[in-house]
Amino acid sequence: MSRIAVIGAGAIGGTLAAWLAQTHAVTVCARSGLGDLEIETPKGILRAAPRILTDPARAEPVDWVLSTTKTYDCAAAAAWLPGLMAPDTRLAVIQNGVEQRERFPMIPPERIVPVIIDLPAERTAPGRIVQRREGTILVPEGDAGDAFTALFAETVVDAATTPDFTTAAWRKLAINCSGIVSAITRRAAEVANDEGVAEVMRGLVRECIAVGRAEGATLPDKLADQVVEWTRKAHPDSVNSLHADFVAGRPMELDARNGVIVRLGEKHGIPTPLNRALAALVGASSL
Repeated sequence: MSRIAVIGAGAIGGTLAAWLAQTHAVTVCARSGLGDLEIETPKGILRAAPRILTDPARAEPVDWVLSTTKTYDCAAAAAWLPGLMAPDTRLAVIQNGVEQRERFPMIPPERIVPVIIDLPAERTAPGRIVQRREGTILVPEGDAGDAFTALFAETVVDAATTPDFTTAAWRKLAINCSGIVSAITRRAAEVANDEGVAEVMRGLVRECIAVGRAEGATLPDKLADQVVEWTRKAHPDSVNSLHADFVAGRPMELDARNGVIVRLGEKHGIPTPLNRALAALVGASSL
């Protein structure tokens, strides 16, 4: 049994905490108190009663810290780390984008495990979450990756290591970057059926592919068409997190999903006009 602290009680953090609490000692670090966790899964209701902390000053060292906050909340997440991190504690950063290690510069990179997660879930109320399907996790191969995936051995989450995490992360970013068309049109996944919008999506992904290759990822040209097809095959009412945050007037992960393509494109001298333009328009619309 491992001691695990999950920072963030949203859809991802709450779902992972509930599953891990079945076999591990789990503490949820949240902004405000909540009761037990109740997850509506495809196979029934999952309940858990992990320890809940709302004060970083009361945090105690654990074996693993899982940071599941949105990328723009990294400063708040970092406030928990002095109390949670012992010399041998590892930090798993479960966030969108390709800069998981860079977001926590106060922790040595070798103690950080970047995580790619595909776990469709939504929080309906504090501690109440609907999990749409079982989900997958990918981390870099190695001792730390093996130890992290072992935490999920008795859960429905398929956790695995990969020898090429860079490619896996950029492939996920290619999917995420195209989701900005839903935010700007305020339409769900069905918007990809509009061929004009689909071509914009392909353009966004092509820019991501070019920058990703410059960063060392192996990405095929056909990925642009694949992202459109995957979106078309999703539930027509499926809403990505950027779209949901935009409509709700919440902060957005624009930098992690589109801005990073622009920034790293500039570093490599690669033009990224579509990602730049759409990120600017969505950002301006949210002011």
